[in-house]
Parts: sequence; structure tokens; C-alpha cells
Amino acid sequence: MPYSTHHKVTSRKRILQSAIELFSRQGFEKVSIGQIMKLAKMTHGAFYAHFASKEALYHASVRETLEGSRAARLVKGPLSMQHLTDLVANCWNLQALERKRQPGPETVLFNEIGNENTEIRALFEASYSRLRKMLETRLVALSRLKRLPFEPDRELIAEKSRAILASLVGAVAIAKSLPGELEQERQHILSAAQSNILQLLGVNEGELESVAGETKLDR
Repeated sequence: MPYSTHHKVTSRKRILQSAIELFSRQGFEKVSIGQIMKLAKMTHGAFYAHFASKEALYHASVRETLEGSRAARLVKGPLSMQHLTDLVANCWNLQALERKRQPGPETVLFNEIGNENTEIRALFEASYSRLRKMLETRLVALSRLKRLPFEPDRELIAEKSRAILASLVGAVAIAKSLPGELEQERQHILSAAQSNILQLLGVNEGELESVAGETKLDR
């Protein structure tokens, strides 16, 4: 008897969620189809009824995390400095991944830095560009609203966005390499990155406190 449409959709979702968890923890190269199907509690042979290849599954995993991430919701939310700092403080928070909550695109893509697989490189580059564009859009809008101490100059803001992403990636690279028992040190590293980013934006702690009453991003 052929499987129902509902069964196929449910099975595909189980594979996808298992893949997101494993890819975000170990990266594309270190994860096998067999591991994914074992975590999904399905047979290895069932994989190809839903995905043509591991690359196709990875592509779907990235798309899923991009669409459901805090970063995606941030773009749609009201303009505020609090939303911008939430991106720094929460979107890249390692604890969310370790509690097995759905990771953001940054946790999936982080492991692929330097990956030589053509398809994976293309996905990484496209996702990086999307994240940078999102940051630039927010910075331009906040600058026009006089929430930031600089003019909405496209070249200036593009450079600040690159610096923000570089700071975040560097912080995550170091923090993620430390063992779980050094959680306090990892959080210090991420907090230092946040402070550095606020300085890049010209926002001091006093100014940040002044916007603390603004509507926060729903977590």
C-alpha cells in the first residue's frame, strides 16, 4: 500500500530536522546519510524517497534554518536598537544549539568555513551575503531614524556590516572550540564580541540601557 501524503511529509520533516541538528553540530563532511537516518529512526533506504543526495538535503537544511531563524524574524520586526543587539546577543548564542533548539543559519554554516565542496561553498557564500544584506538594511534604517551616530552612507555601513560578521564569526570560532566545562569563558568571549560590535556602531552601554524599554524580539 502506498504511503499517504501526510506520511511522506512527516517522514521528510523528520529527516530534515535530524539533518539540521547533525549538520549544525558537525558540519557537512563529518555527517553521513546513515547517521541522519539513524537519528530520524528511519531506514537508510528511505532517504532517497525524499532527497536526491546529501547535498540536496544540506541545501534544504540551510533554507529551513534561514526561513525560521531569529535573523529572518528580525528583518520583519519593528526598527529598534534592541532588535539589533538581540541579533548579537542571541542569534549567535551557543547555548541554544546545545539545548537542541532549532539553530539559526549561523550555526549550520559556521562549520562550512573553508569547505571545498562547490555546492556547499555556493550555499555558504549566498547565506553570508544574505546575512550581511540584512545587517546593512537594519543599519541604514536605524541611521536614517537617527538611532545611530553616523550617516546612512552605503559604503560606511557595508564596512561596518563586514566587521560585525567578522567579529561574530571569530568569537564563535573560539567559543565553539572550548569544551563545555568552560561555559563561563565561552560566554565572556561572546560578550566581548557584543561589546566590540556596539563600539563599532558607536553605541555605549548608557545608550543601550536607554533603549532597553523598547519592544524586544520574541524569542
